[in-house]
Amino acid sequence: MEDFTPELPEEDDNDLYEHYAFAVEKGQNPLRIDKYLMNFVENATRNKIQAAAKNGSIFVNGLVVKSNYKVKPFDKIRVLFTHPPHENLLVGEAIDIDVVYEDDTLLVVNKPAGMVVHPGHGNYSGTLINALIYRFDNLPNNSSERPGLVHRIDKDTSGLLVIAKTEQAMAHLSLQFAEKTSEREYVAIVWGNIEEDEGTVEGHIGRHPKNRLQNTVFLGDEADKGKPAVTHYKVLERLGYVTLVSCKLETGRTHQIRVHMKHIGHTLFNDERYGGEKVLKGTTFTKYKQFVDNCFKILPRQALHAKTLGFKHPKNNEFMRFDTPIPNDMQNCIEKWQNYSKHQEIE
Repeated sequence: MEDFTPELPEEDDNDLYEHYAFAVEKGQNPLRIDKYLMNFVENATRNKIQAAAKNGSIFVNGLVVKSNYKVKPFDKIRVLFTHPPHENLLVGEAIDIDVVYEDDTLLVVNKPAGMVVHPGHGNYSGTLINALIYRFDNLPNNSSERPGLVHRIDKDTSGLLVIAKTEQAMAHLSLQFAEKTSEREYVAIVWGNIEEDEGTVEGHIGRHPKNRLQNTVFLGDEADKGKPAVTHYKVLERLGYVTLVSCKLETGRTHQIRVHMKHIGHTLFNDERYGGEKVLKGTTFTKYKQFVDNCFKILPRQALHAKTLGFKHPKNNEFMRFDTPIPNDMQNCIEKWQNYSKHQEIE
């Protein structure tokens, strides 16, 4: 499935706003559109999709379709509503943010797990952007019209982000990220005992062909379906059935560490979107399953923290490096695994 830039809508939907637009993959079997959209629209229910079809909000190849329409390869699907996408309605909110550093050009924040970086489908308030536009006037937009954002991290990933306060800072910092001169190091807990002490994962990352909410690695002849991505990892501590690793990013693709680590057989611990919320390594004993379940409760998210961030200051070109401690939920989980691995015989 590929994103596409749709043509202008028919005259009778000029007052509608586009929320989704994509093309059906060439190998798709015939499937009712209400069922099909369930696989690709985040936070959707079948009732909502059927209601959208009933209201004339679902278009295929420029024509309104009913919920029983069967999608075919290369169909161009658009979902429109009478209101603009919520992510375009930015409202400032008085939300506390953990500012690690600030000057007149930029600020560095330590984002907690659970906070969405910018408004999007299903998350229209309480985001970092809402907090920033409440606190600052006239933040510069990035290429995606996101005020202040130079880069982003996932909702349930904690850690450091740099925010640009001026146009010059936005251009300067964005160039550093594009040219791979910034420094980004994450700490993660992954399933399994990684054999090598360190290594590099190289694999183009793109949208998963069957699950639009995931990304995947494309290699060889299929590499052009994704974008180049490089992750360097190093084992920090072996904890039996899981491993504590450091991951340094050379590129910054969506879900990069999550996708690359799964690709080499070491899915992030409790990463629900990529299957890490199940017991992937270990014994069949009930006690062990209870132990893992307790770890999931302590750390109810993917075990990933953006620990270190480095870049050159846009004004004086001086290199700055920031570091933040591993948050309590993740640290408590690490300590439980440390204690478990000391007292158990790991196969």
